[in-house]
Amino acid sequence: MRVRIVCIGKLKEKYWTAAVDEYSKRLSKYCDLEILQLKETKLADKPSEADEKNVIYEEGQTILKNIKDGTYVIALEINGKSLSSEELAAKVDRLAIEGKSDITFVIGGSLGLSKEVSQRADFSLSFSKMTFPHQMMRVILLEQIYRSFKIIKNEAYHK
Repeated sequence: MRVRIVCIGKLKEKYWTAAVDEYSKRLSKYCDLEILQLKETKLADKPSEADEKNVIYEEGQTILKNIKDGTYVIALEINGKSLSSEELAAKVDRLAIEGKSDITFVIGGSLGLSKEVSQRADFSLSFSKMTFPHQMMRVILLEQIYRSFKIIKNEAYHK
C-alpha cells in the first residue's frame, strides 16, 4: 500500500521532525510512505478576510496540483467524520481490499482547506472538534496510521 501525506508547511522544530522520522521508520514495514511538504502562502501581519480567503484558495490549488489521479483522498477537517482507531484501521483495510492501494491524506495550513480540496476528497476525517497546530497533526496522523496497520495485522501495540 502507498500512503502519501500532502501537507502545508515544513516542520521547523526538531522534536516534530524526530517524531515524524520515528513513525516513518515504523511505517516502512507496512507501506510505502511519502510526505510531501508544500510551501505555505505568506499572510500579511494584519490580514483582511479577503487576504485569508486568498491564502486558503492558493494553498488549496497547490494541494490539488500535488494529488495524483486515482488516489483515494482523505482530508483532515474539523467538520469531518470522527472515527475510532479501530474504525480507521477497518477503513484502511477495506480500501486495500477494494483495490484502493494508494491513499493520500491531506493536512491544510493554519487557515484550513479550500472548498475545492474538500470537494476533491473522497472522505473527510476529523480527529477532534478542537484545532491543533498542523505540525502536531502530522505526528498524530502518522501515529494513527501506524496504529491502524498494527490493528490490521493483529500485532501488539494498540492497547
